[in-house]
Amino acid sequence: MPVPPSYHAARRASALIDLSARGRIAVGGDERASYLQGLLTNDIEALSSGDGCYAAYLTPQGRMLADMQVLNLGEELLLDVHPTVTAMLVDRLREFVFTEDVTVEDRTTRWAAFGVHGPESARVVSDVVRPGVGDGPAAVGADELGGYPEYRHWIGHFEGVPVVTARSDETGEVGFILYTDARVGAALEDALAKAGATQLDAATFDLLRVEAGRPAFPADMNQGTIPLEAGIEDRAISMSKGCYVGQEVIIRVLHRGQGRVGRRLVGISFEPNCELPAAGATLSTFAGGASVGAITSSVWSPALDRPIALGYVKRDLAKPDTELVATHGERQLSCVVTRRPFLPLPNAFQAV
Repeated sequence: MPVPPSYHAARRASALIDLSARGRIAVGGDERASYLQGLLTNDIEALSSGDGCYAAYLTPQGRMLADMQVLNLGEELLLDVHPTVTAMLVDRLREFVFTEDVTVEDRTTRWAAFGVHGPESARVVSDVVRPGVGDGPAAVGADELGGYPEYRHWIGHFEGVPVVTARSDETGEVGFILYTDARVGAALEDALAKAGATQLDAATFDLLRVEAGRPAFPADMNQGTIPLEAGIEDRAISMSKGCYVGQEVIIRVLHRGQGRVGRRLVGISFEPNCELPAAGATLSTFAGGASVGAITSSVWSPALDRPIALGYVKRDLAKPDTELVATHGERQLSCVVTRRPFLPLPNAFQAV
């Protein structure tokens, strides 16, 4: 199977993807942090300017309505969300504002966003995004950028326009998301490409993400998912903050149920030269057996020379090396539960 050049660029150098279709919501006002503190799963009030976190927005029943990257830009909080939930979140966030000093603005069409991923991404970004003039922020070099924890961000400039540069490790490599005014988006994308970033398409980006073992909303997590099932609690949930929507269910599972949920998201590996199973393929413990789960994302891994997938299985079957069978049309495909990440990547999400 041919390997896209952008795959090698993302694993060995740097690759660039346009993320402008994702939703961008700005939450302002003096009470913005305390307002979101009561709605989202992570500790928003603990974020200083320049910090960020990963969080989820849940139903009262503890199911996921959305996940998001939250950045504290100083005067406002930026929520980066999947495009399918942008309008819903804007409406919900506005609906729950009563007397609070909070504003909610959809910036999706006004701001462009680009991802730069790979071992050389910090150099590419530092070559293009520069400090402002006068008393603006000092330059941030490649070494400093590369040492940022995930979601830490810096506001530099490109052609005199502010650019928010946030650390993002979705592919398992060093990576960044750059947000800027849409009017200079095309010029910024061109400058990043000229600095050495190879264009990356959505399908190849998804391949890199699955190799890194990181679940995505809504492919691997949706409105029927409890965050604990997806194994994102270490990243998305604060265990020390006050109340938030859905907290009662999460605490009940963690404390009374010792964290046990009925199913868990796992990595799944197939035999070399096996055909690629589709998302939605059922999983069983033997050919023709009852369903014990389903695949949510599947890709062919060039590094492993075989199909790999993410999927949910019953809790008792989530141990690595558990043998399963995936039903793909009329075919029965042998597979095995595999520890994530699938590759030994330096910044990959660690899970079963």
